[in-house]
Amino acid sequence: MAAERSYKSTPRTRKGAITAFGSRTDIGCLRDHNEDSLVVAPPLFVVADGMGGHAAGEVASEIAVDVIAALAPEHPDGEVLAHAVQEANRAVIRAAREGRGREGMGTTVTAAMLEGERLVIAQVGDSRAYLLHQGKLQQLTRDHSLMADMIEAGQLTPEEARTHPQRSVITRALGSDLRLQPDIYEINVEAGDRLLICSDGLSGMVSDEEIEHTLRRVQDPQRCASQLVNEAIANGGHDNVTVIVSDVAGFAEARRKKMARKTKVFIAFVLLLFVAIVAGTAWGAKTYLDTAAFLTEDDGKVAIYRGMPGSLLGFSFSRYERTTDVPVDQLQPGVANRLQAGIRVDSVADAEALVEEYEEEIAARETPPGTSGEETDDKEGGAGAKDEPANTDAKDAPASAGADGLVPASTSNDAANASERGDVA
Repeated sequence: MAAERSYKSTPRTRKGAITAFGSRTDIGCLRDHNEDSLVVAPPLFVVADGMGGHAAGEVASEIAVDVIAALAPEHPDGEVLAHAVQEANRAVIRAAREGRGREGMGTTVTAAMLEGERLVIAQVGDSRAYLLHQGKLQQLTRDHSLMADMIEAGQLTPEEARTHPQRSVITRALGSDLRLQPDIYEINVEAGDRLLICSDGLSGMVSDEEIEHTLRRVQDPQRCASQLVNEAIANGGHDNVTVIVSDVAGFAEARRKKMARKTKVFIAFVLLLFVAIVAGTAWGAKTYLDTAAFLTEDDGKVAIYRGMPGSLLGFSFSRYERTTDVPVDQLQPGVANRLQAGIRVDSVADAEALVEEYEEEIAARETPPGTSGEETDDKEGGAGAKDEPANTDAKDAPASAGADGLVPASTSNDAANASERGDVA
């Protein structure tokens, strides 16, 4: 029964709630049983104050909260929540007809759904919903009671209504009319606001000023709910007292979760980017080391290595290719010194070409000086030897001619000259 517990759970439990909340219900000081029932299953909060006496009021309030908890939407929706309250009304009427409880039993109900920065309330009777906003208490619902009608008509003051003999008379309740319609309130709230739902056992015993003071002073919702019940009891506790306090987190929790998700995504992106950079660097380095080459000394000979000379943290980044036949001591001193540190080239092919240049340079230095001039003289001598037979024949020709009686021109001239010299003599 409702009198035996202060908390009613539903399939939707506290897990995943986006609000901090607390609740308490108490029998009070004068009643012998508790006719109040409540549901605390964020985002749904319900308070029902039963009427009809023993075995009636608690039955009505229990039926109401059970039906509303079963039919309430997953997220704030005024139309669906109103339908749940209407079905609860029909269930109470049907139960009385079927013999569960008693004829004429009924209950008030204030059902609220709070999610993010949206608050939806369905209300019937004089159980109330308050909102503490920026430190100021506001009554969100209007009582369906005779006192509320008289106060609005100017016939009573709120202070006078507290002690009026008909203060418990209500004008609307579940279980009285099949065509009952709840009042629906849809309100935008803010992070830092505080929602209070209570039966008239609190609002009838504790002034709004005192309620506001306690809501502002006690930060923990559960302790705050307990303190409000204690104050109602301390003031007389004439009725059952039920209180639910829920802090509005607004979108702060959603923003926190969103930020946490963004942070995780960003970290994952950075890690992936880092891995990509490392992988790209490693691939580029490997490609470079596989392509690049350098020449160095190996046992007095020029050797070709792939990669780059030297080491880092004990790791070598080169791979032996081959040792050439080029002796280092026959290279120019500058080249030999550079080989000690390694002569870098773009590829193994470039290294092979450089080795060929060294081989040609060494071969050129090993050729004796003047070798090219002697070869030229030999060639010229050979050409003269071939011409000699022709010259010999030419010399012999005049002799042969003389034998045939032909006098060369030079001989005739010599004889004439001699004759002239004789004549002169």
